[in-house]
Amino acid sequence: MGGDFGPQPVLDAALQTAAHNSNIQLLVIGNRDLLEAQLQDLSPPSALASRLKLLHAPDVVSMEDRPSSALRHKRESSMWKALELVKTGEADACVSAGNTGALMVLGRHLLKTFPGVDRPAICKPVPSSQGHCYLLDLGANINSTAEQLVQFAFMGSVLAAVTDNNPAPSVGLLNIGEENTKGIEQVREASRLLSASNKINYVGFVEGDDIYTGDVDVVVCDGFVGNIALKVSEGAAKFLAANVRDVFTSSLYARFAGWIAGPVVNQWRAKFDPVRHNGACFLGLQGTVVKSHGGADSRGFCFALQMAIEQVDKQIPKKISGRFQELFA
Repeated sequence: MGGDFGPQPVLDAALQTAAHNSNIQLLVIGNRDLLEAQLQDLSPPSALASRLKLLHAPDVVSMEDRPSSALRHKRESSMWKALELVKTGEADACVSAGNTGALMVLGRHLLKTFPGVDRPAICKPVPSSQGHCYLLDLGANINSTAEQLVQFAFMGSVLAAVTDNNPAPSVGLLNIGEENTKGIEQVREASRLLSASNKINYVGFVEGDDIYTGDVDVVVCDGFVGNIALKVSEGAAKFLAANVRDVFTSSLYARFAGWIAGPVVNQWRAKFDPVRHNGACFLGLQGTVVKSHGGADSRGFCFALQMAIEQVDKQIPKKISGRFQELFA
């Protein structure tokens, strides 16, 4: 029940998702009294409301809680209980818009990582000229070792291969230049390790603009760099959309031109709208966990829920585990 707007957009998104996926049931965890009141306000059809099971959690992990504190003191929170349901098999996936650090720490504690994976990585597809590119890590790990960057590369490669039916997705390491002498030591060491492996289609260093060219399928970096790259991208998309709107409303002639160009502009907005790309998965956990943006509205949360459904349908955690068993047998 985390997020900036409380349970209302989560419940609304759950109802929409249930309406479009007849074979799923959604477990909504939080303060039951509040959830029941919000659900009554939404007034869904009884057949649809019956597909939502409301589970009570008396506590909540706030955005200000330190992950270590959540681990010690928040065992009655909605986040803990949601992850616990995945651990016991009562739920196939957990989707949360709450505290990212706490979600990572609690997920790692309850679900564990696969053998061969030190830490989970946050990954999401970002739009590119050829469709999308998978970018990871997006904030779970601020300082990553060379070995962890290699693990991220293999997990991203498996995700791209399974999701996009791509037998040999290209993988690059995000750096400040393409030359082997550039970058910090752990990035250069990760490049040497990946170059020595014949089990991944590693193409070398890539720069920030390569994320959007479509020339590479997976871009790997530590969480500090990845989170900044993601937020800059989202900010740029919002700025461009607002700028286009201002240009096409600046005069009568501009309004006419905007009317003519409307279909093309709308198509562009749809492709790069950050809401459509809401949702990032925690790769490496022994269960499906998807992080929604805290500021997501109901439409954005729907995309996060849909990502979780696809991850479960394609058995992403199981296939990552199988790949690592092959590598580290």
